[in-house]
Amino acid sequence: MRIGLFGGTFNPVHMGHLRSALEVQEGAGLDRVILIPAAVPPHKGCAELAGAAERLEMIAAAVEGVPGLAVSDVETRREGPSFTIETVRHYRDLEPQAELFLIVGLDAFLEIDTWRSFRELLALVPLIVISRPAAGASPERAAVERFVRARISPECALDPASGAWRAPGVKGIRVFPVTALDVSSSRVRDLVRAGRSIRFLVPDPVMTYIQSRGLYR
Repeated sequence: MRIGLFGGTFNPVHMGHLRSALEVQEGAGLDRVILIPAAVPPHKGCAELAGAAERLEMIAAAVEGVPGLAVSDVETRREGPSFTIETVRHYRDLEPQAELFLIVGLDAFLEIDTWRSFRELLALVPLIVISRPAAGASPERAAVERFVRARISPECALDPASGAWRAPGVKGIRVFPVTALDVSSSRVRDLVRAGRSIRFLVPDPVMTYIQSRGLYR
């Protein structure tokens, strides 16, 4: 069993999140990608942050009936800030026979050296870093290479067979291009606040949930 762990604020979950999760699930040969909303994001402010239970319910509605995608309340059940290292440890205990992967966006990856126990995290689980298409010669891939060598380990080398950066204490860092959709959670919130439609930016069940709960107004 190959499982991808995809954490984030998901405030709200939108088509960009879901398309990325699906493309990684299919393209990286994962059996399942689990979307995990953070209860208290340690690196983001809480302005306009919908409740953890509400964000969890929106993801559940979005992935219902979608093969290969699932949602977890592991972080919303924990008290205090949602640290990724704790989530990875949880799944290592829960799924000891599974091969785990951590899925992160490029912006989040370029701050990973500020995360709690990031060295342990890199040693425990391979990373799949989501980037734009055609990343083979893109600024995104170059940014990853510079960051890996400067902030993680100068010993990191690219494995041609897997396309992943590896070094002692680094299980693997792979850049994975996904379809670039020009949508963000902040844009969705801005449109809701302005009384404009968010149709086709979020799944219909998420749009209905936001409207029925009066979120982001």
